[in-house]
Amino acid sequence: MGHQSTGFLEQKILRQSPTRPRLPAQARSTLRVLVVENEPRAARALVMGLRRHGYQADSVDTGTKALQQYRDADLLLIDLDLPDLDGVAVCRAIRSAGNTAIIVVTARDTELDRVLSLQAGSDDYIVKPYGFPELTARIEAVMRRVRPVQQHQPVTEIIIRGPLSIDSRTREIHLGDRRVEVTRKEFDLLYLLASQPENIISRKQIMTQVWEDSRSRPGRTIDTHVSSLRSKLGSSTWIITARGVGFRFGHA
Repeated sequence: MGHQSTGFLEQKILRQSPTRPRLPAQARSTLRVLVVENEPRAARALVMGLRRHGYQADSVDTGTKALQQYRDADLLLIDLDLPDLDGVAVCRAIRSAGNTAIIVVTARDTELDRVLSLQAGSDDYIVKPYGFPELTARIEAVMRRVRPVQQHQPVTEIIIRGPLSIDSRTREIHLGDRRVEVTRKEFDLLYLLASQPENIISRKQIMTQVWEDSRSRPGRTIDTHVSSLRSKLGSSTWIITARGVGFRFGHA
């Protein structure tokens, strides 16, 4: 199936999928996980393992079914090798419609697959085979970012810097009248910089606050996201590089 027809099918399925109201986080005591896995034995084992660990879990075996049912889940575990749609296309379609958490769980172990999945909106990427403790740890880390614990100090919900507005409630970015489509990590990175416009944010701080990883050395991940944001915002001056230190928020 070609890229054009695949994209048409994604949008058709999304249009046909009924929109269901999401319950507030505190009203959902059990995390709902949808496993998108083509191999029946693997799907069954993963669902059973998730249920033993206290999650609500169900599975579907095609990308089409995932696009029809994802609104009933808090988090999706998506294999890239599906019989009808590529998993990356499924991630992209779901992310374009909302902020449901996504973790890619696949046997593909190339840098290109990782990059494409993350750019399509996946929150994390796990390569098969993996240990179940690692999977549950990654699920918990992703959900901590998706459902941030409410802090005692007030949080600025909408940041306005000239023609740029960043809304933390809807996780939307607008530049003038144009909505800027960004990934979850791109939003978190820009919001962090814009919330402290006078400060230089170090690479280590960015890794800690955006990626919740204070141990890894900041590599090309941050630079890739900064470059993508500059491109989407139409100017490199929105994010200024402080060489050898980190980044700060700029202006149009």
